[in-house]
Amino acid sequence: MQPINRMKIEFDSKSTNEAFARVVVAAFAAQLDPTLEDLADLKTSVSEAVTNAIIHGYEQKTGTIYMECILYSNSIKVIIEDHGIGIEDIEKAKTPAFTTKPELERSGMGFSVMESFMDTLHIESEKGKGTKIIMTKRFSRD
Repeated sequence: MQPINRMKIEFDSKSTNEAFARVVVAAFAAQLDPTLEDLADLKTSVSEAVTNAIIHGYEQKTGTIYMECILYSNSIKVIIEDHGIGIEDIEKAKTPAFTTKPELERSGMGFSVMESFMDTLHIESEKGKGTKIIMTKRFSRD
């Protein structure tokens, strides 16, 4: 399938940039005229991925988060990457309610949310090198 548009941005791993990432992905996806529900699912999934990079990838230190979006005729692929500490055990990290930061009162539901709101979720990670989240969402037009 041939992309119809693409974009890449990078930003600091600061909590204020989580909202920025949501707005950017929504504005970019708007070209395909998605439903409000599809757009909300996409924005929530991007929020979870960016928040994971900030809190877990860089452990509240400032690093760089890379976001790439690729539009197809009826879907979007979003890639969110950090060069932080990486995930030791991806399957364990995907377990609902699992968190490495219980002191932050996090719910540990980030990957579960991404899996339920997106059509595909693929996680690549290497300890000490970072994590890449690749998600796709097909848009159901009303």
